[in-house]
Amino acid sequence: MPRSKKGKRGSGKPGVKNGLKGESGASDDELTSDILSHCSSASESTSVLEEGTGSEQVDEQTAHEETEDKLKQCIDNLMDKSAKTRLAALESLRQAFSSRVLTDFLRERRLTISDCMERSLKKGSGEEQAAAATVFTLLCIQLEGGDEAEEGLKMLRPILTTILIDNSASIAARQSCARALGMCCYVSAAEDGEDLIKSLTLLENVFMSSYPNKEGMLPMPKPGSPALHSAALQAWSLLVTLCPSSKLSLLLDFHLPKLQSCLQSSDVNYRIAVGETISLLVELGRDIDEDFEVEDSESLCECLKSLATDGNKHRAKNDRRKQRSIFREVLHYIENEDFTEEKIRFGVESVYIDSWMRRRIYDAFKEILESGVRHHLQFNPLLRDIFGLGAPLILDPTVKGQKISRFEKHHFNSAAFKARTKQRNKVRDKRADVM
Repeated sequence: MPRSKKGKRGSGKPGVKNGLKGESGASDDELTSDILSHCSSASESTSVLEEGTGSEQVDEQTAHEETEDKLKQCIDNLMDKSAKTRLAALESLRQAFSSRVLTDFLRERRLTISDCMERSLKKGSGEEQAAAATVFTLLCIQLEGGDEAEEGLKMLRPILTTILIDNSASIAARQSCARALGMCCYVSAAEDGEDLIKSLTLLENVFMSSYPNKEGMLPMPKPGSPALHSAALQAWSLLVTLCPSSKLSLLLDFHLPKLQSCLQSSDVNYRIAVGETISLLVELGRDIDEDFEVEDSESLCECLKSLATDGNKHRAKNDRRKQRSIFREVLHYIENEDFTEEKIRFGVESVYIDSWMRRRIYDAFKEILESGVRHHLQFNPLLRDIFGLGAPLILDPTVKGQKISRFEKHHFNSAAFKARTKQRNKVRDKRADVM
């Protein structure tokens, strides 16, 4: 869902203050664990309206200062000659960026970090390239998709693109670059029609190599290619949610029949990614035309029924269970427009995942933020804007125990999402002029 540019915005939490220099002799593992433990302790003890003793306030400030020093040390380590040191620093930053909101701290150091990411992407090993692409994606999310994030994307887009289309590059690095291009374009260039088209085309060229040939046969997958195709397809489907109606119609006509054939893929995770993408495209088609129908829907439903009841003993038990669960949902939606609603709780709030589009967006953030997604839903203005949650809440401790009825929360979420859908359609119309 597109958002209006807001430039620099608050981080939703007090800025971290400069403190004393950290211990440069600490090991990289200690840096990682210290950063997370300090962030965690600061989060648990911080409340703007809580009254604490003087010693508690000092402890809190000390924790912030130590956290900042550890982060500075990690950033310094990104320029170390040792690949092992750089990798450890990237992992430390990945964990810190995904678990906390550090917008003010990172805004001051974004150029330094971007330069380091560019160096790692150009000269690092496949493992380092994958880690750098992930950290850069988290940086864009931390910068709340503002002008600074867009500037960083313009700087790194060429090298991310080069790695993604390089058949000799590491599969892990190419996957990470696909996710980075999808997410960074989504949060940083949502209103730029040209950038959106470039990213869609680039990602299409990756996963379309899994499409059937002229004889209607699926190509034999190369080692690692299904995972790469899944990452590119999921990144592409995230960006499809930003497309105007005119572009959507073209995409639906071309891709839906091809994707139906890919349901026969030998890789379970790619089959699932394809099934979820088909549901998303059908939902978007019904969004722009209530009479929208899938071509050869009977054949599609038969295929979905087969996957939803697959008992092939040659497949792993967990794979069969996961596949049956997903394709039951896909089948119910295609046949009855029935979507299984999911509620995500964080703090005293909840967000309702009540559509395939909303699920694709949430899953994309969850994949990059991992267990930190709930913290970012609570405090990151970017995610709160995307999911229509308003400004981050600052609650009196006495309010925490008060319950809000399920109906009230659902009503609020639904109203907020409808308002955002209207805004999305307006921006789609504007973007259509460019596309």
